[in-house]
Amino acid sequence: MVDATIVGVDLGGTKVSIGRVTGNELETHFKADITTQGEEKHILKEVVAAIESVFDQSVAGIGIGVPSVVDVDQGIVYAVQNIPSWKEVHLKEILEDRFHVPVYVNNDANCFAVGEKHFGKGQKFNTLVGVTLGTGLGTGIIIDGRLYSGPNCGAGEFGHIAYKDQFIEFYCSGQFFMNQYGQKGQKIYERAKEGDEKALEIFGEYGIHLGEAIKTILFALDPEAIILGGSICKSYPFFQKTMWERVQTFPYKKSLDRLAIEISDQPQIAVLGAAALYYDAQLRKGSD
Repeated sequence: MVDATIVGVDLGGTKVSIGRVTGNELETHFKADITTQGEEKHILKEVVAAIESVFDQSVAGIGIGVPSVVDVDQGIVYAVQNIPSWKEVHLKEILEDRFHVPVYVNNDANCFAVGEKHFGKGQKFNTLVGVTLGTGLGTGIIIDGRLYSGPNCGAGEFGHIAYKDQFIEFYCSGQFFMNQYGQKGQKIYERAKEGDEKALEIFGEYGIHLGEAIKTILFALDPEAIILGGSICKSYPFFQKTMWERVQTFPYKKSLDRLAIEISDQPQIAVLGAAALYYDAQLRKGSD
């Protein structure tokens, strides 16, 4: 399993990222445009062509992360974000028929978590939660070293839990900056880098909300580690203090004493996470 060569595929809004992974090494990686507004079959041909460019007889499996609801067992993706024609695509069946190797499909937040477990900051932890902070808030759960998706791939949807007058994602993703201050997070980040007091205050407020979200995760799962990823993490120095201050109000001090909060530093974690679906599947087989 350690030396298996896996193709990892991250299907984004406008591009597909492809990589070949052998052991712990990302051997090759590239991005290709996809026609997101095109017909289902046309986009499938583009994805297949991208995989073909790195596929050979040494490949033992394919993992693919998709921004959508996924039937993990059947590998069916539903209502893929930014690809209107992909309402119900039997992706696993289609790719296995074409490439004749096992194919594993999951949503992108779960891929982030399992990628961190196998290739990133999560390697030393047995129970962890990966949280992606971008245009939305996504969460993946690792329990006893393996990915837990739930029977309907709905586990860990913390972003949709009610919070204040809205829900967690409203306040803890990139939506917060536009929702509350009418500006994109990138602009506020640039101001914060220049020492703008109002921008720093906004990030301090964001940290408070994120700290509350982390407490919700602690109440639900009591993980050893929470690993943060996504575009907002570059702003971590601006919200780290208030986030931790709010996390410290969690009532179970033993949990806090053991808790690690890490920032992902793997730039290709999306592709590596997709590839890690294969390794996670092998662990499941070994425990059956």
